[in-house]
Amino acid sequence: MWRHIASNAITLLIVGAFLLGGVILWGQNQYVSEGPLEEPVCLRVEPGSNVTRVSRALEEEGAVSSGTIFRLGMDYADKASQLKAGSFLVPAGSSMAEIADIITRSGASTCGTEVVYRIGVTRSTVQVRELDPVTSRFEEKTSFEPSSDEPPSSYVEVRERADTRYRVALAEGVTSWHVVNALAQIDVLEGTIDEMPAEGSLAPDSYDVQVGDARPDLIARMTAAQEAILTEAWQNRAEGLPIETPEEALILASIIEKETGVPDERRQVASVFINRLNRGMRLQTDPTVIYGITNGQNILDRGLRQSELRGETPWNTYVIDGLPPTPIANPGRASIEAALNPDDTSYVFFVADGTGGHAFAETLEEHNENVRRWREIEAQRNSD
Repeated sequence: MWRHIASNAITLLIVGAFLLGGVILWGQNQYVSEGPLEEPVCLRVEPGSNVTRVSRALEEEGAVSSGTIFRLGMDYADKASQLKAGSFLVPAGSSMAEIADIITRSGASTCGTEVVYRIGVTRSTVQVRELDPVTSRFEEKTSFEPSSDEPPSSYVEVRERADTRYRVALAEGVTSWHVVNALAQIDVLEGTIDEMPAEGSLAPDSYDVQVGDARPDLIARMTAAQEAILTEAWQNRAEGLPIETPEEALILASIIEKETGVPDERRQVASVFINRLNRGMRLQTDPTVIYGITNGQNILDRGLRQSELRGETPWNTYVIDGLPPTPIANPGRASIEAALNPDDTSYVFFVADGTGGHAFAETLEEHNENVRRWREIEAQRNSD
């Protein structure tokens, strides 16, 4: 009899273990599966909140099917103690695991209000934007230039909020001088940049920042990002290029960046310069002349003079052979990749075509015809 009882007990334990295992597997599946949320929501996590309070808020929003599973999953993943205060965008269909990652990732708010400090080629602006939790799109509320004596009240208001998100957006083709001067005007940052970053060494991108971040640290982040991009592109470069070092690739990429704003043209423009280098032809590109005049510190808001095209500077590619000694701007990833993987063409000339792009040519005769057409377009525009 005792043997029978023991056998039944063992059976019950085995069944119980299987059931428990099944429950655990079901819970794990629930934790990582797509969630019930049909539309994005902006989840507010107050300072001092705990996982229990957050799980209740998620249940009320319909973002999780079980607050208990969410809490257990957070505990199991050792994320309960990493909860951050802020306002976080929870996309539709987010799993509990994804939500846990969102609210513990960095503490930077991902919805509500954000301030974007845009550092452009010709000017810098500050944008205050608010996110529509239904469309998941930020809508601009105000925009101004940071050099203004008094920022608008809408900016002052959001600066006083603890959950405002801040980003610095660096445009492709901006010079290091403009970056340093623009960062000096961003009031959420601290510290002084004592040494001008090398031209071309900063990666154009969007960088999350927080109040009190040091300007030199942000420059270091931009530099590290550009180094990583250049290293990867160099490792994947095409064979047989007349480019001997990553530094030369960066110089060529900066010229490509300044020559065209049409993404699909970058590799064609790159092919022109590669073909010229291979044939021993001078690059003869206007942006290098401009850099020799301004040193990247000003915008030349007029056309180049013939005397300037003939003027001797280290960057004037109408006068020097090969590449200039340094980049002429900070190129983006696409231009760096274009420099190291250009299209295979026979083009050695290009000129504006009136559409924002360029007309390419293999011979001087073709190029002269393209130039004639461009001058007709210019004359027509000037007469309108």
